[in-house]
Amino acid sequence: MWLFEKQTVPTIQTELPGPKAQALLERDQRFMSPSYTRIYPLVVARGSGAVIEDVDGNLYLDFTAGIAVTAAGHCHPEVTAAIQDQAAKLIHMSGTDFYYEPQIDLAQRLAESAPGTTPKRVFFTNSGAEALEAGLKLARWHTGRSRAIAFMGAFHGRTYGAMSLSGSKLVHRRGFSPLVPDIHHVPYPRGCTTCANPDAACECVRQIEETVLKRTAPPEEVAAIFVEPIQGEGGYHVPPAGFLPALRALCDRYNILLVADEVQSGMGRTGKLFAVEHWGVEPDILCLAKGIASGMPLGAIIARGEVMDWPPGSHASTFGGNPVSCRAALTTLDLLERKYIVNAAERGDQLRQGLIQLRKKHAALGDVRGLGLMMAVDLVKNQDRTALDPALRDDVVQSAYRRGLLLLGCGDAAIRFCPPLCITAEQVNTALHILDGVLAARQPQAAGV
Repeated sequence: MWLFEKQTVPTIQTELPGPKAQALLERDQRFMSPSYTRIYPLVVARGSGAVIEDVDGNLYLDFTAGIAVTAAGHCHPEVTAAIQDQAAKLIHMSGTDFYYEPQIDLAQRLAESAPGTTPKRVFFTNSGAEALEAGLKLARWHTGRSRAIAFMGAFHGRTYGAMSLSGSKLVHRRGFSPLVPDIHHVPYPRGCTTCANPDAACECVRQIEETVLKRTAPPEEVAAIFVEPIQGEGGYHVPPAGFLPALRALCDRYNILLVADEVQSGMGRTGKLFAVEHWGVEPDILCLAKGIASGMPLGAIIARGEVMDWPPGSHASTFGGNPVSCRAALTTLDLLERKYIVNAAERGDQLRQGLIQLRKKHAALGDVRGLGLMMAVDLVKNQDRTALDPALRDDVVQSAYRRGLLLLGCGDAAIRFCPPLCITAEQVNTALHILDGVLAARQPQAAGV
């Protein structure tokens, strides 16, 4: 089924970057915006499953999935066939002003698959940032309130509303003020023991009430609380078990909407279709993108029907929910439900256990965390593993690339593992073996830690 399944992967046969890649990099340097954050000089020609081929014929094992996008794998044959079939029928007619079946089919599928039992409605966008913008607008419209609460470490996108909600890195905000007003940031729970028990009071949520809602943001003016069920770009941090249920209860207490940003954690990546399902929480608005169409540009918000009450013309998108992307998304959902959500859970367990074993061997590895195939490990530099080492993280990512393993960083000093959900057990073992070799070449081994 996959293009490179009978070949040895990774296979690096040129210097990196190779001659064809180098020529393209020189042109890129002349004509592309310098704002892009290219991590290493990879110039891609083809992809299939969890394998990338560059323009010089080198093969890489991809544990990035195009930043958690190609959920079903690069160029999955069924997704590709759906795209080709739809492109021969109708590429665009704008669901803002007209109707077409793939958009209606996908809206129904998402509405019926969303967490909770209340009826849902769907609005389509082109990207995750647009989904967050739509969520913010809808929350303000429905509640008639202006304020919002978001979390430190969160990344919601780079457009103005999404950027204003983000609290991850200064580079996302520096030089772009003034931002959208009335957005308050609070700490995201990391290792909070009071939030670990879902049946006990959550101190982190109590602090939101005591320090924000009773001091700086009157609750009757707060439209929504925006939260990533698992923080993505901010470090793949998984909240304690009691946090999201307590946050849901806080929102209910003050009639505040709970908006879940599942742009990175959604679409099967954590071993469930939506990450909030791990905690049994129903958000009022759920934001999606990335893996929803396995590589095609598409985003969405799924909202409780009574919440999505804005009138015609109040929000729209010329390209959001175009028929080709919707067909790709419908096929992706079929694949996820048939096999890849289960595979994400199984391969995620395998990856977690492999990283824990590597941590025992290598003193440079710190906290291992995540759910499913949304996994991360910190790079550290002292024996008690409390001092993060961003420089080492970056070095490991570069060294892995040169050995044919594609990785990305996240947070302060973490490596994220977000491969396509079709990844095999053999490919997970290959990635762990490469990481083992990279670490062995750079750091002393742990003394039985």
